[in-house]
Amino acid sequence: MTDGALIIGGGTMGCGIAAVFAGGGWPVTVVEPDPARDVAAGVRACLAEREVSGDCAVVPGLYAVDWARIALVVECVPEALALKRDVFAAVEALARADAIIASNSSSFPVSAIGEGLVTQARMAGLHFFMPAHLVPLVEVISGAATAQETAARLCDVMTALAMRPVHVKKDIPGFLANRMQHALMREALSLADQGIASPEDIDAAVQFGFGMRFMGAGPLLQKDLSGIDIHHAAATTIYPDLCNDTAPCDFMRERVEAGDFGVKTGRGFYAWTADTIAARKARYGASLREALRVLRG
Repeated sequence: MTDGALIIGGGTMGCGIAAVFAGGGWPVTVVEPDPARDVAAGVRACLAEREVSGDCAVVPGLYAVDWARIALVVECVPEALALKRDVFAAVEALARADAIIASNSSSFPVSAIGEGLVTQARMAGLHFFMPAHLVPLVEVISGAATAQETAARLCDVMTALAMRPVHVKKDIPGFLANRMQHALMREALSLADQGIASPEDIDAAVQFGFGMRFMGAGPLLQKDLSGIDIHHAAATTIYPDLCNDTAPCDFMRERVEAGDFGVKTGRGFYAWTADTIAARKARYGASLREALRVLRG
């Protein structure tokens, strides 16, 4: 009997995560109750973009799963704490004793999701980044009760699947990558809000500047290469002037209140048409695939 992975939720993230496991040779089952959602086609598309082959089975509910074969469960249901708690409780009752139960939640601590359950030692966060099948980073998050062995096993599995796991040792809001990303976004939005630069120039400063350098080295390694003393001197001047708002600035709030959410509504920080959306998504996907090839090389 070959151990398999169970993905609960066949949305965009669920399909991408299923493709990661299926492309790595794992038997994969996806639970998706909506018959109108073509999960198999979504997984096949992700496998094609990942340039690997694989397959998955799709079932309508937890009781249709062959639980004896499931070694790892990844919950990918919508971001509602009560729903995630219900899923974890049901999975704990059905899964075999040695199966790991993980959540792809981007906001809720696994400690909160598994609260009150008996086997929290085998529960952890396993946070992928969209698009999950192309972005190699995955955060392995230890909750207050997560066993070290659970985190280690997840890191080993992700490494074997050609992903790049990072272990977040404390279950803090935003985990690791999103905390750094939101710090950058807060400053970017503040600069736009103050009229310091246009959205186009702010994006260019990241994409063609330090963002490009980060392909070769993360922020701490990059400072080792360029000189910690230099950064310390610059930080002394810059840090006091950085945005430290505790709520989203007007530049974002006004767009949310107007219903301007980006490509999904046709307007956000930029104006969008069907043609420009298609062109930008194609370029974005191609850029990610090329970046993945560079990182793998």
